[in-house]
Amino acid sequence: MDEWTFGLSAMDLGALVVFLLSWLACEPMIRAISRRRGALNADLDLMRTAWMRAMTRREMRMVDSQLLGHTINSASFFASANLILIAAVGGVLFGGEAALRNLPAVGVEAPTRVMEVKFALISICLARGLLDFIWSIRQLNYTVALVGAAPESDAAPDHLDAYALTVAEVLNPAMHGFNRGVRVYYFALAAGAWLIHPAFLALGALMAIALLAWRQSASPAALGVRHALSVLGGPAPPTS
Repeated sequence: MDEWTFGLSAMDLGALVVFLLSWLACEPMIRAISRRRGALNADLDLMRTAWMRAMTRREMRMVDSQLLGHTINSASFFASANLILIAAVGGVLFGGEAALRNLPAVGVEAPTRVMEVKFALISICLARGLLDFIWSIRQLNYTVALVGAAPESDAAPDHLDAYALTVAEVLNPAMHGFNRGVRVYYFALAAGAWLIHPAFLALGALMAIALLAWRQSASPAALGVRHALSVLGGPAPPTS
């Protein structure tokens, strides 16, 4: 049985199941919040579409280029940070007994095989985030090309609107990928807490879900974006 469970205790396995279910439920939860109450990410999709409409009507588009450049730099920073973290965790994971020898000194004790599973979970979280950031950067670069090819501001309004929607169809998925990459850090922290105790793994995953739900639907940023959207003519903010 140990061969299948990698030496994990029943508590470890239970906490791991809670973690995996929480991670898998994260995206459906955000989509459900978006459908029922309005969510920060969904409102930002509409705001970015409005941005692209405004971009097509500007004669000078330097500001739009700078904003996209800043977004690409942010995604590149996170991708670089992920690579460093993956290298650090990989150094411990593949360093064998020597790399794990000093962990008991900081209060982290478990059989070597169990510790390797715990570090592997952290690596998997970070690797998933890295892939999201890389795909986000690729799509943002596609968006740059579309912005550069935008028709002149004196083109027909219907043509400008159609082109703006097309650009938003590339920009919004790019930002969704960036957001998924950032959300991975919540679960990587929960995975790191597993080094201390299995209960912290489950608690960390549940707290990540609760925090993400609050930030998407009820945080000051979410309410502010929702009000800004109503000013631009989008859905009116809910009354409290």
